[in-house]
Amino acid sequence: MIDRPRRLRRTQALRDLVAETHIPASCLVQPHFVVADDGADVPIPSLPGIARMGLDPLLKRVERDLEAGVRQVLLFAVTDDKDGAGSTGEDPEAPAHRAIRALRSKFGEDLTVIADVCLCTYTDHGHCGLIENGQVVNDATLPLLARQSVSLAEAGADMIAPSDMMDGRVAAIRAGLDEAGFEDRAIMSYAAKFASSFYGPFREAADSAPKDAGPKDRKSYQMDLRNGVEAVREALLDEAEGADILMVKPALAYLDIIRDVSQAVDRPVAAYLVSGEYAAVELLAREGLANRADIVREHLFSVRRAGADVLITYHARAALEERWI
Repeated sequence: MIDRPRRLRRTQALRDLVAETHIPASCLVQPHFVVADDGADVPIPSLPGIARMGLDPLLKRVERDLEAGVRQVLLFAVTDDKDGAGSTGEDPEAPAHRAIRALRSKFGEDLTVIADVCLCTYTDHGHCGLIENGQVVNDATLPLLARQSVSLAEAGADMIAPSDMMDGRVAAIRAGLDEAGFEDRAIMSYAAKFASSFYGPFREAADSAPKDAGPKDRKSYQMDLRNGVEAVREALLDEAEGADILMVKPALAYLDIIRDVSQAVDRPVAAYLVSGEYAAVELLAREGLANRADIVREHLFSVRRAGADVLITYHARAALEERWI
């Protein structure tokens, strides 16, 4: 045989030499859950190693992560201050806003701060838009998302990440940011966010699951898991409305979507390895059914290989601290 592919697999050094896929630290984003109590550091049982944090532990954690190479964070607020319109999302003293100001003050431009934008964590009904006549309404929600985005930009967010899946929200947010003088703030849209069963631990952590009012689930606005062409359509619409980065969420069950979107758009593509995917890895490792480092490495490289430029993962910290990639 002339062609023997195994020649280049013989040693680790050879395998590293010809590896097709690489994951730089710069492409990893670490999510955080922030709360109002400055001293809070409450572990999330369904997400081992992740906690709801106030400002003091958050700043210490992010400082250690920066030393390991994690330079991007995605913030989610957790609050008991909820109403039907999610008005706390615009409050400059809300947990996310305070955290952004503190992170910006301490770390300056060494850290990229990405702020999630949605109503679900701030509404008493747990949905991502306003409820009228028992349904989530689209157009009336858009001004609220735009105002929330502007308030987070005012706090110092580098990037706004709308996760609501309302039609036209990228255009509304882009217009709101521009009118407020924040033309320089980027938008990373959750362009193809599927109605997935992998969000359970996150909804527990953020207290954002749908309640009694409105639909029992989010299938009327999040994407149908059976559709791929529609995912590309969503991404192209967000690109046309001014999104700077297009996200696919979740990641592992949607590798085909990541590939299709990355080939269709002229923007960086992000993939979110979500809470259920993280929890599954941690359970396998805890039960001795898989090596944690090996399975995380396999997950990250598969998502990167599919075409993702940005990897949002709760394992970002460990991957760099433990030198898994």
